[in-house]
Amino acid sequence: MITTDVYFVSCVGQKRTTPAPAKDLYISDWFKKARHYAENAGYPWFILSAEYGLVDPHQVISPYEKTLNTMPVVTRRQWAQKVGAQLDKTMPQLKRAVFLAGSRYREFLGDHLQQRGIIVEVPMEGLRIGEQLSWLAQRV
Repeated sequence: MITTDVYFVSCVGQKRTTPAPAKDLYISDWFKKARHYAENAGYPWFILSAEYGLVDPHQVISPYEKTLNTMPVVTRRQWAQKVGAQLDKTMPQLKRAVFLAGSRYREFLGDHLQQRGIIVEVPMEGLRIGEQLSWLAQRV
């Protein structure tokens, strides 16, 4: 079956200390809620990792200390190009992308997707972290 929709959940700082499937590596309350929201949507979902790029939730990865929030703009552009290429290969039929991720994780990747004619949705745009947690809790 060809899927045309995808959900993205950004990585978070709170992680297990040993390698694990990516969906289980991140342990913050926000990530757990965002993961469940993405899983319940019924479409493929991926984690946007500052270290690894586009990560399948079942892929085993090691913990790391890296975030786009502190990277220079040129590095964030390179990261977005890498993730865009990974996504083009993984989901060439993509038509809609839903971001559960902060602005640094969407800024250049969202532009790449929109240039491809892909609809980009950010359902929690403009919400502070507490508001995001509340929004997610009401939907999972």
